[in-house]
Amino acid sequence: MSRTVLAIDIGSTKICAIIAQIENNDSISITGAGVTKAQGLKRGSITNIELASRSIKTAVEDAKRVAGLDVKSAIVSISGAYTKSLNSNGIVNIQSKEISFKEIERVMHTSLYNANIPNEYEVLHALPFNFKVDDQDFIEDPLGMNASRLEVETHIITTQKSNLNNLKKAVLGAGVEVENIVLNSYASSIAVLNDDEKELGVAVIDMGGNTSNIAIHSGNSIRYNEFLGVGSNHVTSDLSMALHTPLNVADEVKLTYGSLTNQSNDLIEIPVIGDLESTHEVSLDVVHNVIYARVEETLMILAQFIENSGIKDQIGAGVVLTGGFSKMEGIRDLAVATFGSIPVRIARPIEMDGLFDNLRTAEFSSAIGLIIYSSKAYTPYEIDANKRVRHTNEVPTSHIKPDLSSIEIPTAPIEEELKPSMISLEDKKQEKKSGESSINKFWNWATQLF
Repeated sequence: MSRTVLAIDIGSTKICAIIAQIENNDSISITGAGVTKAQGLKRGSITNIELASRSIKTAVEDAKRVAGLDVKSAIVSISGAYTKSLNSNGIVNIQSKEISFKEIERVMHTSLYNANIPNEYEVLHALPFNFKVDDQDFIEDPLGMNASRLEVETHIITTQKSNLNNLKKAVLGAGVEVENIVLNSYASSIAVLNDDEKELGVAVIDMGGNTSNIAIHSGNSIRYNEFLGVGSNHVTSDLSMALHTPLNVADEVKLTYGSLTNQSNDLIEIPVIGDLESTHEVSLDVVHNVIYARVEETLMILAQFIENSGIKDQIGAGVVLTGGFSKMEGIRDLAVATFGSIPVRIARPIEMDGLFDNLRTAEFSSAIGLIIYSSKAYTPYEIDANKRVRHTNEVPTSHIKPDLSSIEIPTAPIEEELKPSMISLEDKKQEKKSGESSINKFWNWATQLF
């Protein structure tokens, strides 16, 4: 029996909702999609819940209209902004001498318990990158092995509770329940990487409108992730200031003439900021220099992130660029020059049945990754945002009740369940009063008698 999933990618400049059918064999078929401009967000974080809810609702309604289906819950992406990552480990003894899923679950929760997570942060993902059975390191899957001790090292990704709750409120305000939450760079990695790249080690950089997120995979698990609040919209801002022209005109110039390779001395005529009736001429060489400077600076910071990760020597498959910013002409050549000897490729989401033409571009990698995540294409084990250990043979996520404990949202079924207990509580009070009255009457009768 197939199941229907809704994925909502909440980016800094756009919101994309995709509805897909997932069959029992995990094959995916896209049935509907909706894309709208993001409002109420800045650098990937919610700044106005009401405006963000409107944008989310518009995208979701468009997707429902195309698919002809009504979906009540969704898997949602979250920006790498305000995230912190740390590594932790856990050790458990195996009483039965054979490792079952229960022991794997216990050791992963132990590593989470041992992590020093601040009170104001919430866990998004706990991803194991090294299982150790007795003294043997880097076990791919310890399930069923004979051992007396099981150890695990995990990479834990956390985000601020306020950021997480604001995201949930915005989605719930659009009439959709939050089934699960996935880091956007993790989702993008799922959509663009193959097994060889994850095994050899690879850095995925999702370059969006206002943000750039990096996730480094090694040994089929994320080992490092970081966030940079710079994207293609900063190129637009630079052009607007340098050319003294409105932002919308600067954006048109970027899309029409933006290139990191082609230089030209030709002149273009553009309006002056603050006085649209006046125009002035600008050399395309100036346009090229402004764009080149911003992109080069962005790539240099991202290259420094890779250096700071401490696992640069484990990136055997190189760097994969995705996201809308990565479509700029010549960015791959500049990235190769900036990252040194590391190979670089530009990636689009993998093909699947029913994938609309407008979803085949790099800016939709995160949204497609969310859909694939729902079909169980993730690491063999992980603890997700619902504090649940996921594994490759689990019950499909759409059958799992979402964790909404952090937000109080009264619904009709809950009210109906609460009513009997409230009535019985009043009955207890009445019984208590009645009992006290009976005792008083007995006491008065006894005192009068004696």
